[in-house]
Amino acid sequence: MSRTGSESRHLALPPWLAHALRAQRGPIPWSAVVRGALAAGPLLLAAVLLGRTSLGVVAAIAAMLAGINDRPGSRRVSVKRLGVPALAGAGGLLVGTYAGAHVGAVVLSLLLTGVGLLAGGISAIGPVASGAGTQLLVASAIGAGMPVPEAGWLRALAFLAGAGWLLALRLLLPTPGATAGDFRFDGERDAVAAVYDAVADLLEAAGSKDGIARRAALTAALDHAQDALAGPRLRRYASSSAERRLHAQYAAALPLAEAATALAWAGEAVPGRASEGPRRLAAAVRENTHAGPLPAPHLPHARLRSRGGTPMAPALRALDDALLHAADAFDQGEGGDLHTRRRTAKDLLRLAFGAGGREYGLRVALCFGAGAAVAQALHHTRWYGQHTHWYWLPATAVFLVKPDLGPLVSRVLCRAAGTVLGALVFAGFAAVLPRPEGLIALVAVSGALIPVATRHFAAQTAVVTVLVLALVMVGGEPQASVSRIGETLLACAIVIVVGHLPMPGQRGGTVRARLVAAGSAAHSYLAHVLCEARDPMAGPNSRATRWTLRREAYRTLAEAETAIALAAAELPALARHSEGADEVVAVLERLVDTTTACAVQLDDSGRLSARQREQLTELLRQFEKGRERTGLRLPELPLAV
Repeated sequence: MSRTGSESRHLALPPWLAHALRAQRGPIPWSAVVRGALAAGPLLLAAVLLGRTSLGVVAAIAAMLAGINDRPGSRRVSVKRLGVPALAGAGGLLVGTYAGAHVGAVVLSLLLTGVGLLAGGISAIGPVASGAGTQLLVASAIGAGMPVPEAGWLRALAFLAGAGWLLALRLLLPTPGATAGDFRFDGERDAVAAVYDAVADLLEAAGSKDGIARRAALTAALDHAQDALAGPRLRRYASSSAERRLHAQYAAALPLAEAATALAWAGEAVPGRASEGPRRLAAAVRENTHAGPLPAPHLPHARLRSRGGTPMAPALRALDDALLHAADAFDQGEGGDLHTRRRTAKDLLRLAFGAGGREYGLRVALCFGAGAAVAQALHHTRWYGQHTHWYWLPATAVFLVKPDLGPLVSRVLCRAAGTVLGALVFAGFAAVLPRPEGLIALVAVSGALIPVATRHFAAQTAVVTVLVLALVMVGGEPQASVSRIGETLLACAIVIVVGHLPMPGQRGGTVRARLVAAGSAAHSYLAHVLCEARDPMAGPNSRATRWTLRREAYRTLAEAETAIALAAAELPALARHSEGADEVVAVLERLVDTTTACAVQLDDSGRLSARQREQLTELLRQFEKGRERTGLRLPELPLAV
């Protein structure tokens, strides 16, 4: 090894520290910035002018929490992404308000611990449920600890009004630059167009070292488009021609994605013109126009026949057929199946009360309950002085215990640094700004900065700290920067200790649950493809089922990879519990890619190639070894191929 390579390895940061220094990149979401500026600040101003400042503070907090959840996507998805957590937050505010007014400190701490156990289990279901669990806990702490003169039901209505105002802005304001077609579907249109661009990128990367990354990007684009189109609706089916057209365009992308994945699996470069068709389809989606004539992507038919034994030929023919199908679907625009698998109530309960949900629920309950107990002890011993707000400590613990925001130590470091920075910045502003108008302006500016600050947890913490301290001061409290820093450091210590405590059962429950889901989905997908090969009567319905299973397999793989990456960036004491999981998921990923190539081959010739049989057999053998080595209870995959 060269001296330079050795030095670079010695200078490499540990994963937990590297994650704390890493920030997301991308263009500034100007539409979200505008919504943030029009949310908390104007709500607070209206409340001050009406003489209901305390309710304005509650509404502004709700708008702030909704702004944290205001991510890119379709308007329909934003209803669920913003609305469900807001409803949970209103419920938590009611529980906290009435409990704080009628029970003592010990009973209140036990009650909040129980709420933490419930919210933690619910958070394991998915991103929206995780947001709901967060707002349930934060709002219950605020309800119990914030002295607001209004009744609990009035506080809950103010909370819903604050979140509802941001949701209304999300639904009604057009996205800047979105001028093609009905602006209500600009999020869906961008998501579907991104799928066709991702297909083109994968075709261009076929046979190169970038193929794996491009296939992962295609999976992410398909997941995003599927979510954007499958949001909540009053009717079961798409009711407008524009929406039906988008559904048809998404459905037409699935066979293209399948063919592109098979070409990437073959490991050979494809003709350069193969990506031209998907590029034109992407432009047609964005501009809301017809696809027009598409270039033929394949080699001349005579040459294809002469190379019929190569792995590329069936996939190129499938790509050609998929482009013809897409052109027809673009012209007709009659709608299409989104190929989603509806999760039943039983599935949701299994996620919430399974190994991952139980482990996470216990940690959330301990952190939240301990934070509430310590905060009340300090409050009753007058450690706070004249400050009556004790909710900051348990609310901080809620954000620190959330794995959605990164590994544990990374979250703690970022939260501590962000709070110190935000408190110092606010102290400077509070010394010079007029009250309350200057503080209201500071709230509006902070709300506008939240969509940009969400790229890094420390930056988000700093902005939120400034916003909340401004709200508290508008509500009549004195400057509280120093106490907020102390409470944050206490919360960091609590979460660090609880995060490393032994728990009942096996550690790494979240990773294990994700791996089991990915293994089950891969099993179903492979079994269906092999069953199709043995059933000569399999028709369009069977192929639609295959695409649904394929989407489920790739989606669960992506979720498992995310969970494993987060676990690997923990301190060694925690990271060791998920050792070997990355190897298992890598085998599953190659297995699903190979299954996709097999499906294309079976459609073309009705039998698998020798290379496909050998690779399937080898991957299944590696999967079995991974199951035995990690001790995971993964499903057994069929060995007979």
